[in-house]
Amino acid sequence: MKLRSFRIRIALLSAVLAGSAIVGFGLISWWLIYEAKVSRLDAELESQLMRAGRPRSPDRWQSYEAFLPGTFGTNTAIAMLVIDADGNVLYRSEEWTADLDTKNLWTSRPQLQPFPPPHSQRQTAPFPERSQPPPDRPPPAPRFVTQRTATGTWRVGAVTTPFAQVAIAVSLKAIAQEMVVIRNIFLISIPGVLLLVAGGAWAIAGSSLHSIRRLTKVIGNVTASGLEQRVPIGATDVEFVELIQVFNQMLSRLEHSFKQASRFSADAAHELKTPLAILQGELERTLQQAEPGSEVQQGLSNLLDEVRRLSGIVRKLLLLSLADAGQMALYRVGVDLSGLLIEMLEDIELLAPHLEVKTEIAEGLRVQGDRDLLVQVLQNLISNAIKYNLPDGWIRINARRQGATVLITISNCSKEIPTGDRDRIFDRFHRGDPARTRKVEGIGLGLSLAREIARSHGGDLTLDPTLSGQTAFTLTLPVGL
Repeated sequence: MKLRSFRIRIALLSAVLAGSAIVGFGLISWWLIYEAKVSRLDAELESQLMRAGRPRSPDRWQSYEAFLPGTFGTNTAIAMLVIDADGNVLYRSEEWTADLDTKNLWTSRPQLQPFPPPHSQRQTAPFPERSQPPPDRPPPAPRFVTQRTATGTWRVGAVTTPFAQVAIAVSLKAIAQEMVVIRNIFLISIPGVLLLVAGGAWAIAGSSLHSIRRLTKVIGNVTASGLEQRVPIGATDVEFVELIQVFNQMLSRLEHSFKQASRFSADAAHELKTPLAILQGELERTLQQAEPGSEVQQGLSNLLDEVRRLSGIVRKLLLLSLADAGQMALYRVGVDLSGLLIEMLEDIELLAPHLEVKTEIAEGLRVQGDRDLLVQVLQNLISNAIKYNLPDGWIRINARRQGATVLITISNCSKEIPTGDRDRIFDRFHRGDPARTRKVEGIGLGLSLAREIARSHGGDLTLDPTLSGQTAFTLTLPVGL
């Protein structure tokens, strides 16, 4: 599964890469340290083997073995084996167990020379006088092997001298204990280093994404009234400069296009407002002069209805253009919403006497706002509840106060709104499913304008999630002081 967080991926990837490198380095370091300790032990073994290979009386091997702990460590187990020319064991330590294999310790068995005459036995020092091998033989080359037995792991060094075959075994327990300590240090330090690497990568990634967060913040604040915002480039990392420049250019183009569209809507509405008013006045005057009940009067009446409808569209477009520009002027007064809703109940009884109306209207619901615009919002919601209702359906009006907010919910019996239409129901000029709206007048501006009016008052208008077979809109307004 791919992690969707770029920052987490960077931290984990850094930790994995650093962890692989550190673990590899730790394993190699541990092995090199172990090899170095074994090599140092081999050097000591070689030195002692050369000294042990010098001729000495058989009863002095024990004294020589007692000297070895001073070299390899007092707590280190040491075993020793000496064989003469006839294959007889001249000396075997008690620690030299049968598990220690002697078959391949010595590479060859040359003709060994006898030990010196008995006067060497009269030496009082624990070590005999130095004796050199015959001049025609090269120095012997010791052989080192590691053997594992029931008593532990041993490093065995063996050498063939002109006088004897000598093997010294040193327990690797002390080295193993030291390597365990080093291993534990690695096991403790590596996770700590990985946490530091992951934390550092997390902090670095967060710092690197600072420009992206600023860009995201600006994008989130971009609205129809906030297209003038730009992302500053001053201290931005060079890798994000081009991205921010492209985004700022896009905002400039959007702002220019939006201002042109808003200006066109406002100018068109203003330009149409006066001719429509004149046309409406002339039609009303001519309609009064026409013969009652004549076809001319009927035609003029139809024309007057269309002109009034067109005047309403122009008024809505003008209000929307002002809302887009953030210039919707509100004449704020105290508005009694409870009284307004009770007055509108009479309109519902006149327009839709066949519908069942249920109300729950709390008393004293007052807000500060533009009364005419709020009336327009409520009339639009009630009008839609009537137009999109089912035969012999119902309308419910619920008005209540919740904290510092007034909530007005108007619901009605209706066909189910498709999911795609629910997402676009507040879009301008959106009419929804033709099968549902074919017989209903309108151009799709009422809900869009109603929501803009609600937002200009500091509230909102939303489509509620309801059960199948009904539709509900909730108008939210702040309580007036």
